[in-house]
Amino acid sequence: MTLSTTGLVAVLLVAIAMIVVLIVVFKLHGSIALTIASIFTAAVTGVSPGNIGKLLEKGVGDTLGFLILIIGFGAILGKMLEVSGGAERLAKTMLKAFGEKRAPMVMTFLGLIAGIPVFVEVGFVLLVPLVFVVAKEVGCSKMRVGVPLAISLMIVHCILPPHPAATAIAGTLKADIGTVIMLGLVVGIPASLIGGPLYTKLALRKNEKEYIVANTPVIPGNVNRPAEVGGQLTEEVAHAEEMIDEQPTKLPGFGNTLFTILLPLLIMVTRTISDQTLPKGNGFHTAMSLIGHPIVALLISVLYAYCSLGLLRGLRLEKLSGITDGSFGPIGGVLLIIGAGGAFNEILKESGIAEALATAMKNFPISPIILAWLIALILHFAVGSATVAMISAAGIVEPMLHTTPGLSPVIIALAVGAGAIGLTHVTDSLFWLYKEFMGISVGEALKTLTIGTTIASVVALCSILIIHIFI
Repeated sequence: MTLSTTGLVAVLLVAIAMIVVLIVVFKLHGSIALTIASIFTAAVTGVSPGNIGKLLEKGVGDTLGFLILIIGFGAILGKMLEVSGGAERLAKTMLKAFGEKRAPMVMTFLGLIAGIPVFVEVGFVLLVPLVFVVAKEVGCSKMRVGVPLAISLMIVHCILPPHPAATAIAGTLKADIGTVIMLGLVVGIPASLIGGPLYTKLALRKNEKEYIVANTPVIPGNVNRPAEVGGQLTEEVAHAEEMIDEQPTKLPGFGNTLFTILLPLLIMVTRTISDQTLPKGNGFHTAMSLIGHPIVALLISVLYAYCSLGLLRGLRLEKLSGITDGSFGPIGGVLLIIGAGGAFNEILKESGIAEALATAMKNFPISPIILAWLIALILHFAVGSATVAMISAAGIVEPMLHTTPGLSPVIIALAVGAGAIGLTHVTDSLFWLYKEFMGISVGEALKTLTIGTTIASVVALCSILIIHIFI
């Protein structure tokens, strides 16, 4: 059975609706929903039943073959930051340097830096105790510093490798990771500052005195969470809570912590620069082609973290082994979602939907950059998982790269990530974490976090459109 272009696009829309319903209504895990939608799409579009399983296998293998070690090493790096107390050191030093009046800005940059190696929910749980301390010292509401932290963590999660989803879509779209990192920072910093400190200041200006209450720290384990929410609180959050009490009393140095976190980014960016400036026969270029690969860069960073945040601070090898083992459990769900997303993308290609979509969008009266952003935004709003939204959106918009001359894969990757930042609401577990820790109503959470992330998403899109003019 051969479907028309319109028919194939209709099948895609039905598949997306199916993913949303399975996750939001039936509470299925994202990986299960994506796999069911993949099988449905293949069957309806006439893919041979005997090939469907092989296509699923190929999609998962091609995607995770590149990502699984990156995600694993990134989890170890994040756990070392968590156990060492490095995030607390960053916050205290930055607050002292910038001053209490700039506390919201400090929390923004803390989220951008400390969020690099950890998942967004884990980063929020680990850093939220600092929100209470800073709010009490400065004399402002918890939301005044909590919103900038949450938004900056969300931005890093969506647009900055080596985060799993950001790295996955860079691979799907064949975008250079070093360039994504450099331009992601250019896009992410203004988006964080405008959607975080600036918007929060305006939103709370009239009622902040009412919110400057109950700045007593909340014990994460005692937070009264809703039993049923879209995108339920993940295992990594629970595991992070267990580790909070294990942080050593003596904190690591600021410079050492900062360098440890930024090391993988520095290595990958150096590789990109050497690729663009040095001849292939150059010795430094040859060396960077090896150590600048994301897998090797993260491996080097993990080994350095073992020394800088572990052995040199008195941790024994047995303790480091335990930390390493404990870092892998929380990433299982993310790996399943990304793998299933790769399978869905493979089905889109084999079924002819990808080609049909490219044909349909060729004369679509909207910029492909805006379209990529809009698809990810809508999917995040519907599904509640930025990772699912990004993986799905990347597979949908990938054909545009072949039909739109001069369209950069880096720009599309950033546009997809920017879209997934916005409309963080009741279907997203970060929304509920923020609401419960801040001790506010759903309406107040929507007013601050949901609108703040959406403003940040729009600002990021505007920055991407400006950058596209020059590259």
